[in-house]
Amino acid sequence: MTFFIFIILFLFFEWYIFRGLKVLTQKYKPLIRRGLGIAYWLVSISFVLFLLYIRFKGEDVIQNSPLVFVQSTFLIYFLSKLMLAGIFLIDDIRRFVISWAPKLQAEKGNSSGRSRFLARLGLVLAAIPFSTLLYGSVRNTYRYKVFRQKIPIKGLASDLEGLRIVQISDIHAGSFFTKAPLIRAVEMINQEKPDLVFFTGDLVNDKAGEMDLFLNVLDKIEAQLGVYSVFGNHDYGYHTDWPSPAAKAANLEQLKGVHRRLGWKLLLNEHRIISRGEAELAIIGVENFSAYERFPTYGDLNKAYQGAEQTPLKLLLSHDPSHWEAEVTKDFKDIDITFSGHTHGFQFGIEIPGWVKWSPVKYMYRQWAGLYRKEEQSLYVNRGLGYVGYAGRVGILPEITVIELEKA
Repeated sequence: MTFFIFIILFLFFEWYIFRGLKVLTQKYKPLIRRGLGIAYWLVSISFVLFLLYIRFKGEDVIQNSPLVFVQSTFLIYFLSKLMLAGIFLIDDIRRFVISWAPKLQAEKGNSSGRSRFLARLGLVLAAIPFSTLLYGSVRNTYRYKVFRQKIPIKGLASDLEGLRIVQISDIHAGSFFTKAPLIRAVEMINQEKPDLVFFTGDLVNDKAGEMDLFLNVLDKIEAQLGVYSVFGNHDYGYHTDWPSPAAKAANLEQLKGVHRRLGWKLLLNEHRIISRGEAELAIIGVENFSAYERFPTYGDLNKAYQGAEQTPLKLLLSHDPSHWEAEVTKDFKDIDITFSGHTHGFQFGIEIPGWVKWSPVKYMYRQWAGLYRKEEQSLYVNRGLGYVGYAGRVGILPEITVIELEKA
């Protein structure tokens, strides 16, 4: 019932926009006006049919399918129309005021009819998000950028100086429908010749089966000291409907098997102590931990930390960056670096190094992209390799992070 109410509201929204746009075609020939009207409603009805198809076929039809770009195109189209709706609402308020103030209309020569100027203005303003989001989808979806960062560590052992860590995060495999972008990403990772590779969660959108197409791609990632991974919120399957709790649990077990098949060491509230030369470091990994109730929390840092207390260098993998201030910097002050992802940098923002760093996600997460420091502790938030929802990026490019440790 909720779905069909949404369809009715959407069609009303489309009618409202159409009614406002008609003022722009008043002087056109009847045949042209009719053709434009038919084109408008063909797009609108196509969107409704697409929604019905997804509703009755199941959301799984989008996973690993070009339909993800169809979905994104309609999203761009709809968001652009919101700008139009805002302008038309202003025009309707103006018309309402004038209709109740005939004296104002007579004295100022105002018209209670629709304003062609406001309609044109709305069209111009709507073109801005439309062209920007379309460019972000066509140009930036797979435009991987390598972010390089040196992090100073107080008392770092000489054998650990220059340790190279590549971090990737938020692949969201179900949003990919071809191997080519991930093949190129793996090539870029291996070119860095990392000592360690960290994957910080959200391998899939919902289901382990999304990875079937990419197992023989991501298993090619090479790191001298190994690839370590953790789960993110999407990996638990909370964003889809399951026929039973058992099916949901089975999917999680299947996803654990995917990490094993990739050769990745999945850390589930546990740690590994490894050596480089004569020096040791602890790699600690927790399940998803969030300071926000809307995301699942299974992370147990106390459990993961036990046994690593005496290790001089401690590196934590925790998907959600809100974990850092909620627990890490308060109770685990000897964890040197926390690696997170989750935010995607909202896939939208402005970044000009040394000048501007802004995204709407900053109003939800204090730490949302790049390096953050608090006393001797560091947090690095990866902007994500994949995407979810909107198949594109504007201003916030998909990221491969290369971190090098140095003595403070």
